Amino acid sequence: MHVYGIKNCNTVKKALTWLDENNFSYTFHDFKKEGVALSKLEAWEQQTGWEPLVNKRGTTWRQLSPEAQRAVVDAASANALMQEKTSVIKRPVIESPAGVILGFDATEYSAKLK
Repeated sequence: MHVYGIKNCNTVKKALTWLDENNFSYTFHDFKKEGVALSKLEAWEQQTGWEPLVNKRGTTWRQLSPEAQRAVVDAASANALMQEKTSVIKRPVIESPAGVILGFDATEYSAKLK
């Protein structure tokens, strides 16, 4: 299992704690240190669509100019933004045998990962 996110993100911390407490092994990929490949974004989008990957409730999105926000209209424009500003990606992204899981929800994790 692979977990993608930013180490100091509270939601990522909650997810990692849950995974540790439930004895899941995983590899962590830090967006801040390692970035994200376009091919990875496209693979996730095949399962989730591009819209759920863009965290429009986060600080990074809110700090964008209205013009920059309005420019995100399709997968190509979203991918360009997510590669430039990895903090705008909804976190964590978990690649599991059950598929891609976005964000942290203990109930969803229990249902899909056990």
